[in-house]
Amino acid sequence: MEARREDWMVEYYEDPPFARSLFQTTRFAWLWALLRVWLGYQWINAALHKIGVEAWTGNGTALKAFWERAVQVPPPPARPPIAFGWYRAFIQYLLDIQAYTWFAKLVAYGELLVGIALILGAFVGIAAFFGAFMNWNFMMAGTASTNPLLFTVEVLLILAWKVAGYYGLDRWLLPMLGTPWKPGKVFRNGRRAAGGEPRTA
Repeated sequence: MEARREDWMVEYYEDPPFARSLFQTTRFAWLWALLRVWLGYQWINAALHKIGVEAWTGNGTALKAFWERAVQVPPPPARPPIAFGWYRAFIQYLLDIQAYTWFAKLVAYGELLVGIALILGAFVGIAAFFGAFMNWNFMMAGTASTNPLLFTVEVLLILAWKVAGYYGLDRWLLPMLGTPWKPGKVFRNGRRAAGGEPRTA
């Protein structure tokens, strides 16, 4: 029996009007600007407490101590800091190869770069993704603190990546550079100069 075309056609569903207004228009760009500047300040503040500190950007012993506490399995009924065995094994592996000596620097300067990008509104979706990835790892290692709140804000900024940097550098960067699936003016002009036809959306 031949399948009808309707059986295999891809269905497209539109977002609710409020979601479109919130994440895809500039109407709430001011809200995203406030959130990302606040979030960027949190990251820069965290980084400045690490950069220049020997235990972080020197020998990495601060991160080593954090990892060592995280992989400890206390006797019952106490619960271990890391709930998943595979993640505990991963952290233990990093300890075994002494990755903290360079990983601590990566954390400190990564926090700084994420914070600067968020405040400037440059590649907000990418910066928020890396910030969320760090927060996720902190939570996986058993640290709650402000990480759940920061992670939630970062997820919202990822969803609003098109307009979150409208009051920032993304207002110019996104039209200029575009995305991997839709190149911006710089790449379209480059193809024209090379004699090629620009790809249409």
